[in-house]
Amino acid sequence: MLKFRLILFLLIAGCGFAVAQPLVRVSGIVYSDEKLPLAQVTLTVLGQAQSTVTDEFGVYTIYSKSKTFSIKYSLLGYQPQTVEFSARSGSRITRQITLMANINELEQVNIANKQNQLSNATTINIGDVSAMPLVSGNFETMLKTLPGVSTNNELSAQYSVRGGNFDENLIYINDVEINRPVLIRNGQQEGLSFINSDLVSKAKFSAGGFEAKYGDKLSSVLDIRYDQPDSNQTILSTSFLNTSLSTKRVFKNSFLLAGLRYKNNTSVLIKQDEKGSYSPNYADAQVLYQYNFSPKFNISFLSNFNIGQFKLVPTNRETQFGTLSTTYKLDVDYTGQEIDDYQTFGSAITVAYSPKPNLVVKFINSYFNTIERERFDINGSYIFAEVDKNFYGENFGQISKSRGLGSYYNYGRNSLNTQVFSSEIKVDQNFNNHVFSWGLKFDQSKYRDQLNEYSYIDSAGYILPNNSKNITLQDVINVKNNLDIKNYSTYIQDSYSLSSLAELQLGARATYSSLSKQLLISPRMLIAYRPNSNNKILRFTAGIYNQPPSYRTIRDFSGVLNINQKAQRSYNTSIGYDYAFDGFGTRLKFTSEFYFKYSDRLIPYKIDNLRIKYLANEASRGYVYGADFSIGGEFVKDLVSYFRMSVMHANEDILGDSYVQNGTTIYPGYLKRPTDQRLNFSIFFQDRLLNSPTYKVHLNALYGSRLPIGPSQTPRYLDKFYIPSYKRVDIGFSKDFLDDAAMHKPKFLDRNFNAVILFFEVFNMLNINNTVSYLWLKDVDNVQYAVPNYLTGRQFNLKLIVKLKN
Repeated sequence: MLKFRLILFLLIAGCGFAVAQPLVRVSGIVYSDEKLPLAQVTLTVLGQAQSTVTDEFGVYTIYSKSKTFSIKYSLLGYQPQTVEFSARSGSRITRQITLMANINELEQVNIANKQNQLSNATTINIGDVSAMPLVSGNFETMLKTLPGVSTNNELSAQYSVRGGNFDENLIYINDVEINRPVLIRNGQQEGLSFINSDLVSKAKFSAGGFEAKYGDKLSSVLDIRYDQPDSNQTILSTSFLNTSLSTKRVFKNSFLLAGLRYKNNTSVLIKQDEKGSYSPNYADAQVLYQYNFSPKFNISFLSNFNIGQFKLVPTNRETQFGTLSTTYKLDVDYTGQEIDDYQTFGSAITVAYSPKPNLVVKFINSYFNTIERERFDINGSYIFAEVDKNFYGENFGQISKSRGLGSYYNYGRNSLNTQVFSSEIKVDQNFNNHVFSWGLKFDQSKYRDQLNEYSYIDSAGYILPNNSKNITLQDVINVKNNLDIKNYSTYIQDSYSLSSLAELQLGARATYSSLSKQLLISPRMLIAYRPNSNNKILRFTAGIYNQPPSYRTIRDFSGVLNINQKAQRSYNTSIGYDYAFDGFGTRLKFTSEFYFKYSDRLIPYKIDNLRIKYLANEASRGYVYGADFSIGGEFVKDLVSYFRMSVMHANEDILGDSYVQNGTTIYPGYLKRPTDQRLNFSIFFQDRLLNSPTYKVHLNALYGSRLPIGPSQTPRYLDKFYIPSYKRVDIGFSKDFLDDAAMHKPKFLDRNFNAVILFFEVFNMLNINNTVSYLWLKDVDNVQYAVPNYLTGRQFNLKLIVKLKN
């Protein structure tokens, strides 16, 4: 397979290079006949493969490869308009467009427009997904470049938002809530996420202050849309890490989206300190089919089958850590193996009915079944020592002092079967300036869990006094849990215009959980104000967010369930300001948001890599405050780049965690939450090489400040150690052989393909050793050391994206 990919790359690269000419750029703003900017207007250069949509300010930028061309502006509910242009090569044209309302369709489009305007969400540029160098290949990984999202593991699709943990995030695809596997311990075993990037047409992400129509979680919402394609398309993407094939087909009264993916990241994992035989294989198949019985009635079917197996036979590990003056070395020899299996089947049927233009009714039914198995039986014999750092000495780099000999053992036979069924009805209706929405939902989750695991670290204890006859097992779990949870929820919200400049959304959710026996009420509010200038938006949100107890939160370290646990609750407020302006010779957009969250019912937890270990029998109160900033635009002509920064502080006070020391009662008070990452900074920058639009460079740089951590078995108030700051730079270089700017295209490629793009990527370009977790060992003096588990090193990758002609 690897040889086939390499030969394919060389054949494509050898087909010749294109000579480029400057594109004609057209930019401006699209207004309604009421002089209000229109979002989500589709622009198409007729006869070319160029299209785009306007942003929330109605701003657009589009390019033409020819000097004489026509652009079509269209939006549901408005009369389409086609404008002809004639200009010199390289010209920059500004054109403001006004679309007239189509009275017959206006009611239905007002529903969508009002919901787009009254949203505290960031629209994700789908075009960035393929260009951004991402080692995991999962769509969610690019969220870590967004403000408010913390980052410290490039292998994982899990993410933390504004001080929350991985379990506090909602993901929807076409209104269907997606569930994730539970037993993932670190990014090594993590396979393909549910989202297929090739099928995504729209994506919005809210880091807080989201609407009442979304479910009951504390932190964020990712809303993905697989929409109807406007033409047939087949896309093949292959690299040294993964391969995908997707197709989009349009029929007379229906359409089909289908995708196949395969992932094997062996070449990435073998770069880690832990050496051995890695065999990670993951695959999935996904289908969306929709049949339109009439313009008012359609049925869609979404299905996904995802399988994966991670197998590791470790042989040895060598890790050096410490400071310039004192360096330690850990050498480990392994016996045993680890095998993890994950299988997920999910399907959803959505019935949509619009009896009249101002009313849309959806009936959604979904079922997900996830089977997870972990089997590991690994013994490690280690030598822990200091390394001679005297550069001028004869023993430089050699072991100078032994700190201990020992072994550790990890055993596990775990299995979890999760079944989730949900049924929901959603209604949106437009009354003059109001969009009234309501919904009802029932969901049932069944868990069949069998846990049998333990670990043992002697940490050289056999040579310590009084310890030679005692063996203390850690993380001992041997339980079977069967649990059914039923949740009933409803929401109601109204979005309407206070004036021509101000919009208001009021909503509330009500949820009842069969586990906590609580009726939870969650009121929410959003106000948006747009001054007359139309290039500014001011937003204010406030609301209560409840998260009912789940199987993960009620299970403690030993596997015992706390069925008396109550829902977590958070009071959120934020104020945001967006400003679009002209600078650096282009149109830029600045966004900012300041937020504060207070929680009086939280379940404290500790994080071991990606595994959240809840203190299920404890409760805490806490607060998070911070600010997110972003500026983006075409800093380099024709290429969009972003600069983003977040500052945050997250604390919590665990109730009743006092302890006695030397006869004195100590009250730890507020502690840093495990996700208290004070600073996050990201850059996604694109530039042109060789003065040609067909050669590009894509740079992705991330920085996340240190995170608090401590040994897994110690109380939270002893988590005074820190994971060092996360620093990573990934870079990609691309060549688009069939770019619209190319005058002379390779004939074979132009005859058979719509696009052929070759990428050369360098992951972790600076080869920085980022720490994800620690192995805790004690030396002969009973001093505890934290041995870092490093993430991936520098890695090279070739990627080819081909769009076939149909």
